Amino acid sequence: MREYLLILLIAAGLTYLLAGLCRRLAFRYNAVAIVRDRDVHTRPIPYFGGIAMLCGLAAALLVAGQLPWLGRFDLVAHDSRAVFIAGLVICAVGVLDDMYELNALAKIAGQMLAAGIVVLNGVKVYWIPLPNTIITLDDAMSILLTMALIFLCVNSINLIDGLDGLAAGVVAIGASSFFVYAYWLSYEQELVRATTASLITVVTVGMCLGFLPYNVHPARMFMGDSGSMLLGFLMATSMISLTGQIDPSQVTVQGSGLAVNAYLPLFLPLAVMALPLGDLLLAYVRRTMAGRLWFQADKQHLHHRMLDLGHSHGRAVLLLWLWTAVLAFGAILIGLTTAPWAIAALLAGLALAAWLTWKPVRRAA
Repeated sequence: MREYLLILLIAAGLTYLLAGLCRRLAFRYNAVAIVRDRDVHTRPIPYFGGIAMLCGLAAALLVAGQLPWLGRFDLVAHDSRAVFIAGLVICAVGVLDDMYELNALAKIAGQMLAAGIVVLNGVKVYWIPLPNTIITLDDAMSILLTMALIFLCVNSINLIDGLDGLAAGVVAIGASSFFVYAYWLSYEQELVRATTASLITVVTVGMCLGFLPYNVHPARMFMGDSGSMLLGFLMATSMISLTGQIDPSQVTVQGSGLAVNAYLPLFLPLAVMALPLGDLLLAYVRRTMAGRLWFQADKQHLHHRMLDLGHSHGRAVLLLWLWTAVLAFGAILIGLTTAPWAIAALLAGLALAAWLTWKPVRRAA
């Protein structure tokens, strides 16, 4: 755990230290978020937070390769190297979009290029674990599913990045919960495959924590597409490294059966990404029913609806963080223990989040 803590601090520290420099570069090269009708901010805010995050990622992975525990696995070094190279590509595409506003097809092409890099290096879904069987995927289905998952995660984080600190906080909470499970598998269960996911997720948490001081309301800096797409990509690859590459029969949870072992790797990514993926799905349905293309922006995302309910900017962000924490850590709690109090705790958390979310509506009535 000491090595993971060191990696987290390196990612957070370097991201924080370089964010100020990247902020000045954004002003210099006019990479600034102007105020549009659908935006919440009221003054131009500089981008390039993703560049600082990428530097934090690079430094953390470089140090991790030299440590006694994390540096001893060739598989982890190979996969993390592929993830970084692909992350560099997707961040570069985001930088170009922050500066020149690329069209949707150009951004998708960049996302698929990054996905192709990790696929060619073996970071892909090999099988789908189920309670009584494992569905082995052929090469075509493996590539298709992996690229689809990366596309969904990248764009879901991109869409939810609409309030100060929202995307960074949601990803930090989701990645930290995923790290808990991945670390348990890699250290307690001695599954090397899980070490890559634990490394990527702890670095992701560090990057978000280092960036949040610049991004909480009122934000001094935005991560931009360079940051949101990078974070979505890291979440996707960590889930692919874990869920699609581990045999559930190798996982033993005291007091639980194979069903829990099989369902948790499938259910946990959905719980961790529930808000971003839900927002993406609702946006697709909403825009399709309105006769619009799915990537045409509107002002009806979850964070917009929270503001419409009467919440302040900061309170809306905190509530969405709470929903993420309850769903993500609740899934782990239920998966790792069969005690009735775990289910009760999850239900209590959901009830509290729901009450705090809709309380302003009742008060206004």
